[in-house]
Amino acid sequence: MDWVDSPAGGVQRRMIERDGGEVARATSVVRYRPGSSFERHTHDLGEEILVLDGVFTDETGSFGPGTYLKNPPGTSHAPSSESGCTLFVKLRHLHPADQQHRTIDTTQASWLQGLVPGLTVLPLSEFESEHTAMVRWAPGTQFNPHRHYGGEEIYVVEGIFEDEFGSYPAGTWIRSPHLSVHKPFSIEGCTIFVKTGHLPHLGR
Repeated sequence: MDWVDSPAGGVQRRMIERDGGEVARATSVVRYRPGSSFERHTHDLGEEILVLDGVFTDETGSFGPGTYLKNPPGTSHAPSSESGCTLFVKLRHLHPADQQHRTIDTTQASWLQGLVPGLTVLPLSEFESEHTAMVRWAPGTQFNPHRHYGGEEIYVVEGIFEDEFGSYPAGTWIRSPHLSVHKPFSIEGCTIFVKTGHLPHLGR
């Protein structure tokens, strides 16, 4: 996808999914050039960030690759990057009542054994039916066929994620709708960012 300039100089976006104008429910890959910044702004329906590379900074600190940040509805910040960074960002997808802050360094956290051998999981956020996690697939891992109540979104961070419908290399975004079914696996191995249970609420 092409990079699209944002209102802030030096900040560009690959706009994966967008519903609205500049204030929108959106899923994007965002690139800060060195020394760029955004003016202070409020996230009415929250924000989730995964730092893909570089160092991202706001009033709460500086965060390197693999950091997950959750800014709940109503919070504000003035983000910047002195050295430059790339982020995966979801805006206005959180439930209005979800007031959980999260800052997790996924490179240092303890991952849990998944439901099948070769799968490890790092839970990042939970609220009612909505769940966000990182999942690692060892080479050759296969998962059971399953149905997504509330849908599923995946961003492939590393490696190649697969299912019976295709093969998805790093940088791929996948949205599977409410009640969809698939049987995922990874021959090469991969790391994915996964959000589930939130799609029935898209009309809010």
